[in-house]
Amino acid sequence: MENHNNVTEFILLGLSMKKEMKTVCFVIFTIFYLAIFLGNFIIFITITHSHLMQQPMYYFLLHLSFVDLCFTSTMVPRMISDLISLRNTISYNCCMTQLFFFHLLGGVEIFILASMAFDRYVAICKPLHYMTIVNRQRCNMLILTAWVVGSWHSVGQLFMILRLPFCGPNEVDHYMCESKPLLKLVCTDTYVASILLIANTGMFSLLTFLVLVASYVIILYHLRKHSSENRRKALSTCASHVMVVLFFFVPCITTYLPPSDTVNDKEFAVFYTVIAPMLNPLIYTLRNTEMKNAMRKVWCSKLKFLLK
Repeated sequence: MENHNNVTEFILLGLSMKKEMKTVCFVIFTIFYLAIFLGNFIIFITITHSHLMQQPMYYFLLHLSFVDLCFTSTMVPRMISDLISLRNTISYNCCMTQLFFFHLLGGVEIFILASMAFDRYVAICKPLHYMTIVNRQRCNMLILTAWVVGSWHSVGQLFMILRLPFCGPNEVDHYMCESKPLLKLVCTDTYVASILLIANTGMFSLLTFLVLVASYVIILYHLRKHSSENRRKALSTCASHVMVVLFFFVPCITTYLPPSDTVNDKEFAVFYTVIAPMLNPLIYTLRNTEMKNAMRKVWCSKLKFLLK
């Protein structure tokens, strides 16, 4: 790539704010990251050490927690350290690595959320065939597909950026290496690359979101035939999923679907890189009696073991 690329490092401008605000944000985002780490870690351990592991919904949630931990760790620790650093540089290779893993894990998370919606659709609309349709083999196939889709998506993003020349400005107006702010630094026409970005990420997110919305509309339609108790329980579970989907997809679509200069990417990116992964554990635990009971049982037993 050296024959057309003069840039060996990038400067991440981070979130635009005064120095005093950066210190405040350093504390806030550190707390957020600790909440993300502890919340998803607790869910991961709870599911792996309880009977919930046998249920498809919690099996998907286990993988979602793992992906959320990895996803946020690709950019949030770096963002936090940059808030108190004097010069926020990142090498070209590290920048491309961060770009790859960000899109890989983001793509995996999108497909896992779609798999969870599929699980709820079958559970509510075809309850008699649930264990046959959503068996462990099919769950494993969906998880494998999520990683294949995520890999395809991230490789496409990476190759698109690697083929573009960076020969001058190296200040990335973001807190991480991302496709849209990187395109603004390219010293050639980026019209085709921008269209590919909208198609690969924007349309991918939008189509998945529309499929999810359609699935929940069908679920709500079928709930009319259920008893009030079953309807309440199903609505509670689906409400958790809908909240997660909205927090993740709406900012993501708002960022990637419009042309490059129409939105401020950094502020929207905070929602799907920090806020959504932080709220996921709260949404799936505080609104879920079965999960709370399992957490109480697992962590009480572990506490008793440690106190012996």
